[in-house]
Amino acid sequence: MASIIVDHISKSFGTLKAVNDVSFEVQPGEIFGLLGPNGAGKTTAIRIILDIFKPDSGTVNILGGKMDEQKKNRIGYLPEERGLYQDIPLDRCLSYLASLKGLDTATSNKRIDEYLERFDLASAKKKKVKELSKGMQQKAQLITTLVHQPELIIIDEPFSALDPVNTQMVKDLLREQREQGKTIIMCTHQMHQVEELCDRLVLIDQGKALLYGSLTDVRKKFAKPSVFITTGDKLPDPIKGVGSVEKVNGDLLLHLINGTEPNDVLKTLVSKGVGLDRFEIALPTLDEIFIEVVKKQEGSR
Repeated sequence: MASIIVDHISKSFGTLKAVNDVSFEVQPGEIFGLLGPNGAGKTTAIRIILDIFKPDSGTVNILGGKMDEQKKNRIGYLPEERGLYQDIPLDRCLSYLASLKGLDTATSNKRIDEYLERFDLASAKKKKVKELSKGMQQKAQLITTLVHQPELIIIDEPFSALDPVNTQMVKDLLREQREQGKTIIMCTHQMHQVEELCDRLVLIDQGKALLYGSLTDVRKKFAKPSVFITTGDKLPDPIKGVGSVEKVNGDLLLHLINGTEPNDVLKTLVSKGVGLDRFEIALPTLDEIFIEVVKKQEGSR
């Protein structure tokens, strides 16, 4: 059963249609990407899911039904804006926030200490939160999101202010949560992180869902008729079905004539005695898809 079912939700603020008839589902044990440019409606959609905003129309089914107070303790939410108390020591701040999720002091202190060690924050536990760097505060907020072991994790820009080492640490942590069967919704502008982590995604722009599905299916949908090859041999000229050849980072990108199947080109190259170390259909990056879809949407205004 889906952890979240968003069914045709809409929300307006005055004349602004922030979310316009958006639907998607999020399954247990997956990292789901909620993507879109600034002002697309992502945050409004999250607030509707969390029952902070009521939709004008449509429904949200979360963890088996409507949101209630008990379910809120089964959810971990990392907002883009930090929500830590700045004038108290880090350990006291984390302990208090854990208590709001129903954890007793002994359990929360044990888990917090484990996370502080993992995130290399143990030496800073007695420092006031405002004395910590942005990256350290981001890691601290991740602790508050995960310390109560939520079933559903919603994270908005989780890699903000993190260096490469800590970014990898967070990615490893998210994968661990997925392996434990947790449901994760990740909002981010970093498309390469989505490509690396997300199983499925929805792309929202101007309040509408423009793309929805698995990462593989989305990339295939936007694939151009091209293939990458790596070879140390000279290519025949011409190659049947190939319109042009382009060098890309030491590989060759073969642009196919419309109607040509990649397998036909592969057969031609093999029959000509070309040794291939790589033959791969050229799928677009999520960055390229994102730009194409958003520009198309802007052009339709």
